[in-house]
Amino acid sequence: MYAADFRKIARDSLRGRWATAVLATLVAGFLGGTSSSGVGSLDLNLDESTLKQWESALGSEVMMEYLIKILQILIPFVAIASILAIVVFVIGGVISLGYSLFVLNVVDGKEARFNHVFSQFHRFGDGFCLRLLTGLFVALWSMLFVIPGIIAMYSYAMAPFIMLENPNCGARQALAESKEMMRGNRWRLFCLEISFLGWSILNLFTLGIGSLWLNPYVEVSRAAFYREVSGTSYVQDAPQVTLEY
Repeated sequence: MYAADFRKIARDSLRGRWATAVLATLVAGFLGGTSSSGVGSLDLNLDESTLKQWESALGSEVMMEYLIKILQILIPFVAIASILAIVVFVIGGVISLGYSLFVLNVVDGKEARFNHVFSQFHRFGDGFCLRLLTGLFVALWSMLFVIPGIIAMYSYAMAPFIMLENPNCGARQALAESKEMMRGNRWRLFCLEISFLGWSILNLFTLGIGSLWLNPYVEVSRAAFYREVSGTSYVQDAPQVTLEY
């Protein structure tokens, strides 16, 4: 199967479910539970000339007063942003498991409800460990060079799906199985994601509003990709994933 096939499966699966998928993806993304979730960084680019300008500016008492006032305003926002980042990191793993259930149900033609996003909190420890180890391993590979980090990211991409469908599967096992599953398939997943580039460019002209529909489209396509590379599909006598609310 090619990227176009997975996109077609996603479109067919989302027909009549777009409203729920948009809401579930928006909330899961905000809580760090989607593949596109992430926290940006701020590059201050403090070169020598910039430092000299700051030094001369800070020499003015008026500028110091303004700087202190600005800092007093920013500190609460920075504190709130830091707390939110910690919360997202802590619960992002278990939200990822719940969202994986949601998108797999969409692909499988089963009932996909918004509250599925929060259905896996009984596996909070597994989700947290998976998120922690994934971030750690990707970061360590990225220290070698950018490319190994990207390869590691694609190697572990299927781990949330694997952990979701195997209740007794731990974080290290899910990562190991994902790595084995993605052997020879990393390039295929990359091609699938890059095939959305045109839609991403068009999304810029909507000031990001189009991402409300683009992100579910991408995520359900990834779920269809998992079904293909894992060789699994929903059948009536398959083990059911436990839902706890």
